[in-house]
Amino acid sequence: MATFVLVPGAWLGAWAWEETAHALQERGHTALPLTLTGLAENAGQGEPQTDLDAHIADITGFVERNDLHDVTLVAHSYAAAPVTGAAGRLGDRLERVIYVDSAPFPAGMCMLDLMPPQAADQLRQQVASSGDGWRLAMPPAEVLGLSNSLDGLDETQLDLLRTRATPQPFGTYTQPLTGPTEPGPGVDRVVIACHDFTGLLDAGVPMLAFLNQPPWQRFGLSTGHWPMLSAPAELAGILHAAVSS
Repeated sequence: MATFVLVPGAWLGAWAWEETAHALQERGHTALPLTLTGLAENAGQGEPQTDLDAHIADITGFVERNDLHDVTLVAHSYAAAPVTGAAGRLGDRLERVIYVDSAPFPAGMCMLDLMPPQAADQLRQQVASSGDGWRLAMPPAEVLGLSNSLDGLDETQLDLLRTRATPQPFGTYTQPLTGPTEPGPGVDRVVIACHDFTGLLDAGVPMLAFLNQPPWQRFGLSTGHWPMLSAPAELAGILHAAVSS
């Protein structure tokens, strides 16, 4: 049985993993959802200085404080950035890293670098005008759906996103990832591709081509970008398969 540390994407907290964690626990695994600094129940801990390094420290500190070993570290969406940083720092505590509709984050880049310049500038303006200079609010669903698949989310789940999402500390988007970023050679590497990432991987995007080759294992899940909400049991089944293969 595996020990999962489940790291949510932008604007989310451990709450987003509740159903998937429960399904993993029913299979006999240890499933530990984590809330990062400045989000959900930890919103009050956020400050203008909260950055990517803070979220990397959240993950490594959680693993070390709880003296966890043989960890399977799971990253959803934005969490790919801090999980990549944590994976390079956890040494032999880490057994496996799994990216859900995401991929290892390139060292030297920040989240804004993944966006068109105009979109990045719009976010900067939004944070400056309505986010106290450091908070990035989750956009409404109609805007969110322009860049990420909402497939599988019904009105109840969309309302859950709207009501429980908390602003993302913007420093986590502007700070580039620095090393170490490479996990140990014996660490298993897995990608779970939902609709967004399946399209990118099948299209042969050059910077993602390595995910289709060993040592990477690829699993598919036919749902949108938030599978822990749209298909939590199915996601748990794939996570179970990934640690059992």
